[in-house]
Amino acid sequence: MTRILRTDAEDFLPDATWRRGFRRRLAAWFARSARDLPWRRTRDPYCVWVSEIMLQQTQVATVKPYFERFVRAFPTIEALAAADEQQVLRLWEGLGYYRRARQLHEAARAIVAEHGGRFPRDREAVRRLPGIGRYTAGAILSIAFDAREPILEANSIRLLARLVAYRGDPASGEGGRILWAVAEAVLPRTNVGAFNQALMELGSMVCVPKAPQCETCPVAVLCRARAAGLQAEIPAAKAKRPSEARREAAVLVRRDGRVLVVQRPEGQRWAGLWDFPRFEVHAHDPAAIERELVEAVERLTGVAIRFGGHRTTLRHGVTRFRITLDAYDADYVSGPPPKHAGPAVQWLRPDELEHIPLSTTGRKLARLLVPDRGDPGGSAQH
Repeated sequence: MTRILRTDAEDFLPDATWRRGFRRRLAAWFARSARDLPWRRTRDPYCVWVSEIMLQQTQVATVKPYFERFVRAFPTIEALAAADEQQVLRLWEGLGYYRRARQLHEAARAIVAEHGGRFPRDREAVRRLPGIGRYTAGAILSIAFDAREPILEANSIRLLARLVAYRGDPASGEGGRILWAVAEAVLPRTNVGAFNQALMELGSMVCVPKAPQCETCPVAVLCRARAAGLQAEIPAAKAKRPSEARREAAVLVRRDGRVLVVQRPEGQRWAGLWDFPRFEVHAHDPAAIERELVEAVERLTGVAIRFGGHRTTLRHGVTRFRITLDAYDADYVSGPPPKHAGPAVQWLRPDELEHIPLSTTGRKLARLLVPDRGDPGGSAQH
């Protein structure tokens, strides 16, 4: 049988009977199967907003403790707006994609300045806030205010693509146009927030990327991909970018019981966080590595060092990079005294490192410096 790839959005829009059946089945399933998640216990737009930002590219199980700590520390938009960015980043530490935290903080300040501290209900006003795109705006407005706004994120994209048997690339312009049209067409007139959460829940729990659980799916009888045996082919697989190996080194420079840390600048990985002087390493010979790192530390901080031995090796991933990070000890020789180090450089006691935001690997190295802490070892994934 020849399979025809249709490209007009109208070809994919289900009819009224299908839509009614879909809504009824989805609502009944969600009523008995919805997970008890902390952000679902309220319709406070602030909590909905925080949860949606945290859930971007991050698993629910990971987000739960972060969400609870964050809203406990900053219970209102005003509290978040008044916070120091370093506090915000410290509470976000380990969640990754730190730009989300900085944009959340920036948006809270904009809401206080422009909307009197009340989360706006107007779609365009919400879209103008830092870090909020079409999906996030629709999710917040539908869940918090029951606005009739469609959503489209990873789980609902996969679910809707299978339901209507869209075999193209969902990330393409055509794919986005078609799936947004489907997401809007299936919306109910009321209880939109619950419906959108049910879409995401079904995609997350049942219509999973590999081996979807069609036998237990409440809408399996309505699924065109299942009817055609195309579950494994839809949505079209993304072309994977090859991973790239990278060697880096962190230098733990000591002076009078303190250690040197630098703040990551704008435009670099982990902007706004603190870190030990860290560099990509190009040399291979130990003597050449030492020269390279001694020069790099002085160029970055103005501090001359006496190179020490190798401390530990950590392996972790950042985006497409597979990073091997070697940590080295070093002693201060000369350079600016601590009080003249500059705003982006600090000399801190090891116990003081607990109060500043660090990357996951930076935190592992920091804990290695505290007495009675063992070698961190292992690997970290961002």
